[in-house]
Amino acid sequence: MGDARPDYGNPEGIGLRALLAEDFRTHNRDWFAPGLRAVAVHRFGNWRMGIRPRALRIPTSVLYRWLFRWVRSRYGIELEFSTRLGRRVSIDHQSGIVVSGHARIGDDCRLRQNVTIGIRTLDDPDGAPTIGNGVDIGAGAVLLGRITIGDGAQIGANAVVLTDVPPGSLAVGVPARIIRRGEG
Repeated sequence: MGDARPDYGNPEGIGLRALLAEDFRTHNRDWFAPGLRAVAVHRFGNWRMGIRPRALRIPTSVLYRWLFRWVRSRYGIELEFSTRLGRRVSIDHQSGIVVSGHARIGDDCRLRQNVTIGIRTLDDPDGAPTIGNGVDIGAGAVLLGRITIGDGAQIGANAVVLTDVPPGSLAVGVPARIIRRGEG
């Protein structure tokens, strides 16, 4: 195995404290917001991967795993550290949020309760969605497979998205269809 280390998504090399301060403001300065706590644990899990050598990383990895399981059990939000999470991502409400460790979520996105972002088949374990900047994902939406959601798109509540959504568009239904095209 080479020395290649996966990039776990520290956006633009910003420090942990600066990211957490930004996330705090994004979640209305409410430390008790479950979404903020899930994002904070995600950021911590991401930060700990930069600790070298690996032997020094072990205590923080144990702490991260405990915190991850606590957030998952307490709030129902499963957000792996390996997910590429942009800046100012807001998780509104709690419960039933599952995000694949291979997913990419852009800046200024909003996820509501019961959102699933994941792979479509076990044959393609890396085939998770890529979500652009400023995307608004409605409650109960399911985004599956190697798809791209364009910047500024909106995904309606309970939509099942299996194909790409152009920037600025609105997708609704099961399976989702585009009912309003974005400009551009």
